[in-house]
Amino acid sequence: MRIDLTQLAASQITSEPTAQQVKANRTAIAGSASEGDRTTLSSDTESLHSLVSTAMNSPEIRQDKVDSLRAAVSSGNYKLDANEIASSMIDEHA
Repeated sequence: MRIDLTQLAASQITSEPTAQQVKANRTAIAGSASEGDRTTLSSDTESLHSLVSTAMNSPEIRQDKVDSLRAAVSSGNYKLDANEIASSMIDEHA
């Protein structure tokens, strides 16, 4: 299953402040800095872009896993443990 990050990325990118907004905010903060403590938060857009790019370029189907399982089933080496499956189903719903 592939997670579609297109809308998430678009909302994150468009919500980034412009250079003018950042400068105006810093000027306003600097004017009131003498009044007390201050905190500045910023996002790491480069990191966001990198993560979105990696996610969008990853394949929907991991062909190496599919081929490995197909070979194991064909050769008879893929064994299912009914007790383990039932136990996992019960644990998931408990």
